[in-house]
Amino acid sequence: MIIHLDMDAFYASVEEREHPELVGLPVVVGGPSKTRGVVAAANYEARKFGVVSAMPMMQASRLCPELQILPVNMPLYVSVSKQIHEIFNRYTPEIEPLSLDEAFLDVSGSIKLFGSAEEIARRIKQEIKDELRLVVSAGIAPNKFVAKIASDFDKPDGFVVVEEDAMQDFLDPLPVKRIWGVGKKTELQLNNYGITTIKDLRNQSVRWLIDRFGKQGDHIYRLAHGLDKREVISDAKAKSISAENTFIENISDKEILIAYLSLLTEQVAARLREKNRKGKTVTVKVRFHDFTTIVRSKTLAESTNQTQQIWLLVKSLFTAAVASNASGRPVVRLLGVGVSGFNNDTTYQGDLFSEGSKHDELDGVADEINQRFGKLKIHRGRNTK
Repeated sequence: MIIHLDMDAFYASVEEREHPELVGLPVVVGGPSKTRGVVAAANYEARKFGVVSAMPMMQASRLCPELQILPVNMPLYVSVSKQIHEIFNRYTPEIEPLSLDEAFLDVSGSIKLFGSAEEIARRIKQEIKDELRLVVSAGIAPNKFVAKIASDFDKPDGFVVVEEDAMQDFLDPLPVKRIWGVGKKTELQLNNYGITTIKDLRNQSVRWLIDRFGKQGDHIYRLAHGLDKREVISDAKAKSISAENTFIENISDKEILIAYLSLLTEQVAARLREKNRKGKTVTVKVRFHDFTTIVRSKTLAESTNQTQQIWLLVKSLFTAAVASNASGRPVVRLLGVGVSGFNNDTTYQGDLFSEGSKHDELDGVADEINQRFGKLKIHRGRNTK
């Protein structure tokens, strides 16, 4: 069985824990409302006003004038994420992080020692609550696809178990948009054919779907039948560290997209340093509203985990990806940033007086100060122009 664990409103929840006076108020983490900042995370009180992640902060402020806006404190979130993963590691080494706040766990090898997957998930939830004063939602199922849907099914503080013989009963009533890869456009097309639920989709032949949706038709056919053979890939086996976000609403404002790429870059760079890894290849993924996906990569001469060096590449790769989009104006559904080509030798000594060495020192000092004092005492400026 696979467990998918997803922290509830992670960034905002950590800030509420650090600032108890914010509990019960609408809280977001992100850029200030007077700039082109975006919402990185919103707590559930803010979501009641329609505030969601990746929304322009100015729009969020209009929807909720009482909104409490806090700056992103990535080193703090990385530090808390590390504590969460230490709890995961008590039960299995087979952990595949998707981001700082969610991960897949394969506990098939731990059942004899700790009990069923359901028991393990309950213990993890309780330990995160008791030790870190945070809440996580859990989905338990035979594969990744169903486990991820299950963890999101009853948020916040959700706990859903889907046994193998009950997968289809669980999936069938759900709307087709629950299937990975079915966005608003595909959902509308399916609805026009009278297909509104996963059961409706399952009743179509794979040929019918491929004829109308191409390769995507085969993909959604398999998921509608609960078929997902992907294994959990642990950090030890991972060939890259990445972060991505699928937006609830498509975004066309380039400056907002760049601001969000900045957040993803900060997260990836911080995770690289936390894992003591450096990589040579930086990759940016852009998925447009029509599901056209462009991936651009560049390989450096030397490995890095410097925020600034990665960020400069990310910006140029994003610009190239957007320029190659035939539709002209970018209308983006998903953004992703990744670093791969790891150098296993972490003892490399660069030029002490090089520009790169200065950035290494800056990153290290910033991480240490922010983790020690728990607030964003020091951070990089970000020019999104």
